[in-house]
Amino acid sequence: MAEAHQAVAFQFTVTPDGVDFRLSREALKHIYLSGINSWKKRLIRIKNGILRGVYPGSPTSWLVVVMATVGSSYCNTDISMGLVSYIQRCLPARCGPYWTPQTRALLSTAIFSTGVWVMGIFLFRQTLKLLLSYHGWMFEMHGQTSHFTKIWAICVRLLSSRRPMLYSFQTSLPKLPVPSVPATVQRYLESVRPLLDDKEYYRMEMLAKEFQHKTAPRLQKYLVLKSWWATNYVSDWWEEYIYLRGRTPLMVNSNYYVMDFVLTKNTEVQAARLGNIVHAMIMYRRKLDREDIKPVMALGIVPMCSYQMERMFNTTRIPGKETDILQHLTDSRHVAVYHKGRYFKVWLYEGSRLLKPRDLEMQFQRVLDDPSPPQPGEERLAALTAGGRVEWAKARQAFFSSGKNKAALDAIERAAFFVALDEESHHYDPDDEASLSLYGKALLHGNCHNRWFDKSFTLIAFKNGQLGLNTEHAWADAPIIGHLWEFVLGTETFHLGYTETGHCLGRPRPELAPPQRLQWDIPEPCQAVIESSYQVAKALADDVELYCFQFLPFGKGLIKKCRTSPDAFVQIALQLAHFRDRGKFCLTYEASMTRMFREGRTETVRSCTSESTAFVQAMVERSHMKEDLQDLFRKASKKHQNMYRLAMTGAGIDRHLFCLYVVSKYLGVGSPFLAEVLSEPWRLSTSQIAQFQIRMFDPDQYPKHLGAGGGFGPVADDGYGVSYMIAGENTIFFHVSSKFSSSETNAQRFGNHIRQALLDIADLFQVSKADS
Repeated sequence: MAEAHQAVAFQFTVTPDGVDFRLSREALKHIYLSGINSWKKRLIRIKNGILRGVYPGSPTSWLVVVMATVGSSYCNTDISMGLVSYIQRCLPARCGPYWTPQTRALLSTAIFSTGVWVMGIFLFRQTLKLLLSYHGWMFEMHGQTSHFTKIWAICVRLLSSRRPMLYSFQTSLPKLPVPSVPATVQRYLESVRPLLDDKEYYRMEMLAKEFQHKTAPRLQKYLVLKSWWATNYVSDWWEEYIYLRGRTPLMVNSNYYVMDFVLTKNTEVQAARLGNIVHAMIMYRRKLDREDIKPVMALGIVPMCSYQMERMFNTTRIPGKETDILQHLTDSRHVAVYHKGRYFKVWLYEGSRLLKPRDLEMQFQRVLDDPSPPQPGEERLAALTAGGRVEWAKARQAFFSSGKNKAALDAIERAAFFVALDEESHHYDPDDEASLSLYGKALLHGNCHNRWFDKSFTLIAFKNGQLGLNTEHAWADAPIIGHLWEFVLGTETFHLGYTETGHCLGRPRPELAPPQRLQWDIPEPCQAVIESSYQVAKALADDVELYCFQFLPFGKGLIKKCRTSPDAFVQIALQLAHFRDRGKFCLTYEASMTRMFREGRTETVRSCTSESTAFVQAMVERSHMKEDLQDLFRKASKKHQNMYRLAMTGAGIDRHLFCLYVVSKYLGVGSPFLAEVLSEPWRLSTSQIAQFQIRMFDPDQYPKHLGAGGGFGPVADDGYGVSYMIAGENTIFFHVSSKFSSSETNAQRFGNHIRQALLDIADLFQVSKADS
């Protein structure tokens, strides 16, 4: 077989005369080029480590300091105040024939200059960290920036003016602060007040006060100690206990999906679309390895933490009986591909050279054209990643720890990412509303065995060329994969392009070795476990109701006319819609980010507030004047915006209480208050989807180049999951999920309530779409 021939660098046979080796020059050439490529990467990492380590300094600035010191000595001016002479006296008097007084003087000058340069870098970094610890700018009204904030912004710009690399600001970012216990307890009580009657609230208040005065001080001391020692007092525990220790299926419960452009299509050729997209993804990975990506900046000046991007590629979640682990490799030269129940290994490089899009298209087309049937147990193998984690861990240890099964599994787990070639077609047809929901369902869980849910992400290609992602959640949050997706779609559309017939540009090279079919030996006991996991996953997938829709009456443009933030507008509308749907309020989760701090991830905004419930009740009663409703809405909006800012600046509620709970478990200290807080169900879980993190194109010039965002499953069995993307000035995409097994929820019904709530609130301000 051709792939077998290409897979070995030499062959040998044993004869009576000895061992006869036959070397393959072509294979040795590829091995040599691969080694050269690896050494190049090592050198690039070393160079980046040095440049990142001295930021905002540079080799040029070091040379300037050295030249200034040397120049001052020629002018008979000692700017070192005697330090250069002292260093010169400390150097050995004799050290070889070239060790002259001039050499000693030059070396002592260089040592002094380097010390001054390093001290300057340290002072610059500490000053920048101090400046970035200021968050007062977030709490100032739009257009009412104080003089202090303007001066602060100028200072930040000056200290970060040199072109930064991706991780240049990491050591200058402040640490996430630990809030005080009284402040957290007070904010918590305030958040649950609209959800509890007087008797229940009094009981919770007593529990909270007892916790605050008796148990919390001891737990807080340990947490403060951790915050001094660790880079971030939340992130490692959050990753371990919220994600990796979860034993329920990743599919639906943890993984989320991301949609393609939905209003425009570049090509309907499935393999061609993959050729360009995979090539663009590896281009992004190369930029990531070289740190040649500009950090995301709030207001264009405040850097966000970039550490989550490190594990975007070459990462797999490995199942364990008690806890999973994230396996991250520094490099991977292939992708794993699934098609019609078969698994393939597709190389991305030839030697040290990345395959061009047309070559990748040819390789994916070879997979599509392969007529071989699945091996026994192979077709539904990925159902193991969709079922329970304990069952998968046991099966992995029993059936995939040796032989060809281990080799094949390694090929998947060590891949850059996973590619699923689907046989069905999906797209968004504005005239067929159900099409977007079907597209979302296919991305969320597929047929339960055609996604490898353990990979950092699965790239899904439908038969008509439509794409999407299914993303594992432990390694990073949605804005991180969104950053990649924006780059990839922009690069594909505006830089790579297609021929008139829809194929990738260029000419293919048929001499390339074809994709390698992975070989399995799956015994019947393992096939029984696969079938069991599949049934679990199928029951879970069948229970999910997903309703996705495009809200067309207005978008961000009209909301601005109401003088409120778009996020607050939508969140208050969700409260109104939920009350109309269920007749009551519920604990509401909105994810906000804490990436202004080092290794920050997310914090919870508790969107159901006393102010928002007062507005909702007034709207439902229909007895208030419009001016009163407007006033109530503005109060609710102002409250929500303030809570969001507090969460972003490290003054949230839930991450602090979560960490106190973890400490209490380590110490064996019981707390009825923490136990109750951590067991409260989030019956409305919401998230806004980030967009336009990279300006790959002008959305006003290309209004059709619009993604629909993505979504996730409901957090509670009797609750809703809602994600939304305020997609420009004139539209909003919503993804609403619930479970059919709950008699209290209905995703489409709730979606219709969301539509009406948005219209009713807009009507309060009498702003039409034409005005916006």
